[in-house]
Amino acid sequence: MSIAAFVAAALIIAVAGVLLTARAERLAVVTGLGELLTGAVLIGAVTSLSGLVTSITAAHAGYASLAVANSLGGIAAQTAFLAIADMAYRRANLEHAAASEANLQQAAVLVVLLALPMAAMARPELALFGVHPVSLLIVAGYLFGLRLIDAAHERPMWHPRMTSETEREKKSKGAAPRGSTTALWLSFAVLAVLVAGAGWTLARAAISLSAHAGISETLAGGVLTAITTSLPELVVAIAAVRRGALALAVGDILGGNAFDVLFLAAADVAYRDGSIYAAVSTTEVFWVALAILLVGVLLVGLLRREKHGIANIGFESVLVLVLYVLGVTALVTA
Repeated sequence: MSIAAFVAAALIIAVAGVLLTARAERLAVVTGLGELLTGAVLIGAVTSLSGLVTSITAAHAGYASLAVANSLGGIAAQTAFLAIADMAYRRANLEHAAASEANLQQAAVLVVLLALPMAAMARPELALFGVHPVSLLIVAGYLFGLRLIDAAHERPMWHPRMTSETEREKKSKGAAPRGSTTALWLSFAVLAVLVAGAGWTLARAAISLSAHAGISETLAGGVLTAITTSLPELVVAIAAVRRGALALAVGDILGGNAFDVLFLAAADVAYRDGSIYAAVSTTEVFWVALAILLVGVLLVGLLRREKHGIANIGFESVLVLVLYVLGVTALVTA
């Protein structure tokens, strides 16, 4: 029953991710946010709803390692997914084609946000009413980061060198009629509810599998639920790249990753046996380090902008995939 529920929830998350992609691109035009901000805020948050609900449900049930590993493992998996999306874009290396100040800003903000939970795990005894002060800093840092990304998008202080392979972000083409906009938002909200409900089911199934199948919380959260709840990001990224919406693809992954760090703050509040950072092991510290490493490599790729790598896949993308596989292998065999 647990396996069946897990698979069913995974299918719902994947299918909803496909449907969310088309609606996101239309909302980028209707709202005037543009592809990058739509990917970073709207899609990044909504496609992460299942993961958020998974972490909160696991933390409330007392499964701290599963909740934390789900968040950090999801960030690592989604960064690797961007390398997979690179394979779907045949014209050039994705880091080259989607270069922008806002994308670099997102990656830098993400590294800063990831450093905060690592600091909390080093000093877990600092807690007020069972909530670590770092959880509040994560929320504040995320909101401040959105302001920085918006400023980089609207008033960039510098621009990347434009080449024949560099894709310019699609601009708004005007608002849609009120009726169609309402229907669009309504369908978007329904899909979001489905994704969130699937996340709750996924968490309960993962807890059951961890208890009865002998799977550790870290592997259940960092690999099983993390990859499954990240499926919408993979679907959105590949679909967006194939449509030529490169800014949306990169913004979806990096924005989703930043939103995933918020899982830790929410899980800390939901975990009632003290600070959740005091209940995790060194394995979760490894997940943080792996996530920072992968995002750092991606940031180097965005800066270096290799035009054509191996079969149009950049060296950094290949390195991200290799490091992710080695990291997961090290955890599985530990």
